[in-house]
Amino acid sequence: MERLSAFVLRRKGMITLLSLVAFLAGMGATPLAIQRLAEEYAHPGMPAFDANQEIVKVYGNGGYQRPFVPVVVLPVGQGARGAEDAIGRAFAAVSAALPQARVVSYADTGDPRLVGSDGRTTFGLVFPGTYSDGSPPGGGLGETPDESPVIVAAMRPHLPPGSTVHVTGLDTLAPSVDAGGVDVPAKIGVGVLAAVVVLVLVFRSLLAFVPILISALAVFVSFVAILLLTLVTTVHDVALTTMPLLGLGIAVDYSLLLVARWREEQANGHRGDEAVHRAMAGAGRAVLFSGVAVAVGLVTMVVLPVPFLRSLGLAGMIIAGVSVAVTLTVLPVLLALSGQRLDRRRPDSASSPRFHREARAGRAWSAWARGVVRLRRPAALASGGLLVALTLIGLDVNLGLPESRHLLSTGAGHQGLTALRSAGVPAGAITPIDVLVTGDPAATVRRIRAVEGVATVLAPDSAAWRRQGTAVVSVLPVAENGTPGGEATITRLREAVPDTVRVGGNAAQSMDFQAHAYGAFPWMLALIALVTFVMLARAFRSVLLPLKAIALNLLSLGAVLGAMVLLWQWGWGTRELLDIQPTGSIGEFVPLTIFAFLYGLSMDYEVFTLARMREEYDRCGSTDEAVIEGIGRTGRLVTSAALILFVSFAALAMTPELDVKVFASGLALGILLDATLIRGVLVPAVVAMMGRWNWWLPGWAAALLRVRPSPAGRSR
Repeated sequence: MERLSAFVLRRKGMITLLSLVAFLAGMGATPLAIQRLAEEYAHPGMPAFDANQEIVKVYGNGGYQRPFVPVVVLPVGQGARGAEDAIGRAFAAVSAALPQARVVSYADTGDPRLVGSDGRTTFGLVFPGTYSDGSPPGGGLGETPDESPVIVAAMRPHLPPGSTVHVTGLDTLAPSVDAGGVDVPAKIGVGVLAAVVVLVLVFRSLLAFVPILISALAVFVSFVAILLLTLVTTVHDVALTTMPLLGLGIAVDYSLLLVARWREEQANGHRGDEAVHRAMAGAGRAVLFSGVAVAVGLVTMVVLPVPFLRSLGLAGMIIAGVSVAVTLTVLPVLLALSGQRLDRRRPDSASSPRFHREARAGRAWSAWARGVVRLRRPAALASGGLLVALTLIGLDVNLGLPESRHLLSTGAGHQGLTALRSAGVPAGAITPIDVLVTGDPAATVRRIRAVEGVATVLAPDSAAWRRQGTAVVSVLPVAENGTPGGEATITRLREAVPDTVRVGGNAAQSMDFQAHAYGAFPWMLALIALVTFVMLARAFRSVLLPLKAIALNLLSLGAVLGAMVLLWQWGWGTRELLDIQPTGSIGEFVPLTIFAFLYGLSMDYEVFTLARMREEYDRCGSTDEAVIEGIGRTGRLVTSAALILFVSFAALAMTPELDVKVFASGLALGILLDATLIRGVLVPAVVAMMGRWNWWLPGWAAALLRVRPSPAGRSR
C-alpha cells in the first residue's frame, strides 16, 4: 500500500487529469449504457420458463400469467346446466372485450368440475393476453393490470337477472401495487441528501463533500464499464436501480474511512504527503480487503444461470472494484492537494481542543466498548440469543407463491373466492397449470386426469386452443400451487407426462428457479467462506478471527431472513409501518440477493473494525484495550456509513413495486441489524471473550499465508 501511495502522489497531475477524463467519459457513457439495458426477466434453460415462453409465443397469453377467474352465481332456482347459452354468451363477450385473451368456461367445455356443488355457481378462466409490444402483462404479485371491471361489465348484460359476478384470482386478491416503476433519480437524491447530512455532522467542514465527489466519480466510471459489458453480454436494467445507490454507500464508506484516518494523522502532527502516506498505510489495506469481500459475496449471483441476478452481481462487483480504485488513487491526490484547505474551518493547531480530539478515540464509543468488554458474557448472550431466535424464525421462510388465505379478506376478489369455497370448488381452481402438448392431446389429457391432486383438465375443443401442431391445456389442481400439496401435484404431473409434453405455469417456473438458484447454494457458500477465510487470515494474521467473522456474518444474514419472515410473511408491522397487506411469501429471489449484497457489506464493517483492533493489539498487546480503542476509533465511522446506506435502501423500499420494496427493505434491515447488534455489541463482546486466542496463528499457517506470525500477547 505504501508503494501505491508513493506512486499516485508522485503523479498528482496525471491522476487529476485522468480522473477528470474518466468523469466526463462516464457522463457520456451513462445514457448510452441505460439505452442498452435489457428489461426481460429471462430464465433460460429452465424447463417451465421455456414452456411458458413457447405458450405466449404461439397463443399470445397464458404461460407465466396468472388468470382472472370470473365466478358467476345464478339466481335461486336456476342451475348452470340449464343456462349454458347465457353463460356462453357472457364469456364470449369477455373474448370480444379482450380480443387476445384465452377464455374457457363451462359453456364451451361442458366440464362438470366448473360447476359448484350447489349447481348455481360456475366459473371460468381468462388469460388476458399480451400488450402491444408483445410482452405479457404483469410481473410481481399485484402488478398485473386489473381487467376485472372490463370482465364484469362484459358479462353482466348476458346473464339472467339476479345473477352476481365477481372476479377472483391471485392478482385480484393481492394488495394493489402501483407498477409505475422505480423513480431512480429521486431515490439517488434521497441517498445523496442523507450522505451529505451525515458527512457534515462527521467532518463539520467542506471536507464532507469529498466522499460525495469520490462516489459520483465511481458511479459514472462504473457506467463506462457497464456500457462495455453490454457489448459482449446482456445486462438487465436492475443494474440501473441498484448500482448508483450501492455505489453511493460503498464509495462513501471507503472515502469516509480514509479521510477520517487522514484527519487523525493530521492531528498527530503529520502534514502534506506524509499524512496521506500514513493514512493509506493504516486505512488503505482495510479498503482493499473490504472491496474484495464485497466482490466475493457477489460472486454468488454472477455464477447463477439467471440473467437479471447475474446483472445484479456484475453491477455490484463493478461498483465495488471501481470504488476501491478511485478511493486508493484519486482520493489520496485530492487530500494531498486540497485536504487542508477544505478542512480549514477546523483550527489547525495541535493545542486546539477540537484538533486534539481527532488524535484520540471517541469518548462515547470508547465508553460503550468499555461497558461491553466489562459485561462481555451477558452482552454476547443477549445479542447472540436474539440473532439466533431470528435465524430460527428464518427457517420458516416461504419462497413460493402466496396462498389465498394470506391475501385480501375484503373486496370483489375475496367475494368470488368465498363463493367458490361455499360451492365446494377446490381452492386450486384459481391457480391453474398450463401444459403445452404436441400432437393429439387426448392421451396426454387422460394421463393428467389420473394424476393424484388434479381436480380436472380443461382440454382443447376449439381452434383457439390448437395452433401450430400444439395444444395448451389448463390443469386445475385440488390444492393451490403455493401450498406443499400444490407443488407435489406439479412434481407428479411432470413425472406422469411424456417428454413431448412441457409443464409451464407460474408455480412450475418458480419451482425451477428455486432448484436452479438454491440447489448448489451450500457448495457456493462453502467456497465463498473459504476464500473469505484466506483473505481475512492474511489481513488479520489470525486463524480464529476469520472464522469468527464468517460465523457472525452468517448469523447476521440468518437474522435478516428471520426479520423478513416477520415483516413480509407473518405481517408483523407491515400494515402499520408500510400500509401494505403481507402476502405470506417473501419471493424466491429475495434471500439470495440479500445474501449476496449483505455478505460483502457486512464484511466491510467487520474489516474496518477488526483491522483497527489488530493494529491496536500490535501496539499495546492487550485484547481488551484493542477492543476499546478499535470500537472507539471506528464506531462513529461504521455507524455513519451504515446510516447512509440504511437511508438509501429505505428510500428504495418506498418504491411502488412490491418486489423491489421487499428486496430493499431486507437490505435496510440487514444494515441496521449489522451496525447495531453485530458490530456494536456481539463483535466486541466475542473478541473480548476470546482473549489472546483471537491472535493465534501457528507457524505453518503463517508460512502458507506468507505473513509473519502474530506476537503471543497477553491473555486479555
